[in-house]
Amino acid sequence: MAEPRPKSVRIPSAKPRIAVIGAGVIGLGIAWRLAAAGCPVQVFDRAAAGAGASRAAAGMLAACMETEPGEERLLGLTRASQDRWPAFAAELLAATGIDVDLRTEGTLFAALNADDAARLRFLHDFHRGLGLPIDWLDGAEARRREPFLHPGVPAALYSAVDHQVDNRRLSAALLAAARNAGAEVHEHTEVARVLVEGGRAAGLAVGDTTIPADVVVLAAGAWSRGIDGLPKEALPPVRPIKGQMLSLRMDPAAPLLNHVVWTTGAYLVPRRDGTLIVGATTEEKGFDDSLTAGGLLSLLEGVWRALPSAAELPIIETWTGFRPGSRDDAPILGHGVVDGLVYATGHHRNGILLAPITADTVADLILSGEADAVIRPYEIARFAA
Repeated sequence: MAEPRPKSVRIPSAKPRIAVIGAGVIGLGIAWRLAAAGCPVQVFDRAAAGAGASRAAAGMLAACMETEPGEERLLGLTRASQDRWPAFAAELLAATGIDVDLRTEGTLFAALNADDAARLRFLHDFHRGLGLPIDWLDGAEARRREPFLHPGVPAALYSAVDHQVDNRRLSAALLAAARNAGAEVHEHTEVARVLVEGGRAAGLAVGDTTIPADVVVLAAGAWSRGIDGLPKEALPPVRPIKGQMLSLRMDPAAPLLNHVVWTTGAYLVPRRDGTLIVGATTEEKGFDDSLTAGGLLSLLEGVWRALPSAAELPIIETWTGFRPGSRDDAPILGHGVVDGLVYATGHHRNGILLAPITADTVADLILSGEADAVIRPYEIARFAA
């Protein structure tokens, strides 16, 4: 028996009709910009908006401190997005009334022993060679800035420009901003497939309904490769990279930390409400979302070694998330082999950091047809060989 044809929903408009797959901070940011420009926008997510990697993240905006050898080429993109964050946060507050809690105390990378200090010296030399504004602190200065650090800390790196934002507030703000601008966001609504006609993306099949679109934006994070309907050569090489995390409860009136603190075993992100986020494991486990004794032990050991007083803090939450990692751990942005299909995926650990520049440049690409020079190196064509 022939399969019934999906019902068609007509969306007339002089502006391009946009269908976005994925309602994380990347998809919602693009939807907000396009809806504000007058485009009819529909966003679809298999779960609740912001419930995937956007919720699991820690919200670090560490374009400088996170740069390691082999990642130099990402600096143009990450630093450009970092520079946009103050205006982006202010614009979201004006549009929604939601403060995403952009904190600007900076980031410390603390050595816990002599071996760590030697590694930090290598990183500092590497960062200085790239012209990054990262300072070397001796142990006394590091502990002056964060008195509850382990008393044996011999040295630390400090970046005054690497900040943090509350990623869960960010998801809520972007959802509100997109809807306020006129975008329709369909939560718990899985896309069955992308409709491709004559080599061009023509819309989406959602249940038994066809959603016509002039442009389809693939922003489904770690699930981007599993969307049906696209030819093999158009599937982005994105995989899930599992991360286990936990959070502790500090006294918000007397927090143990104020800076974001990195160590070789964990990173610690303090929130104004007293939450201390501790992350994260990096595991090639597919979509296995189980919490493991070993994973949580490594996080607890990491926070205890850096911040001994944290041993007395209650655990308030544990969770897993799936970073969307591409083959070269850089995002996939822009056009591909299927006309009308635009990629905004593969951000790996930089999704929150890159949210402003991704929203701006992908929306501009769709509206103008021209890709900003800063995202041209990240087209999917780089994987063709």
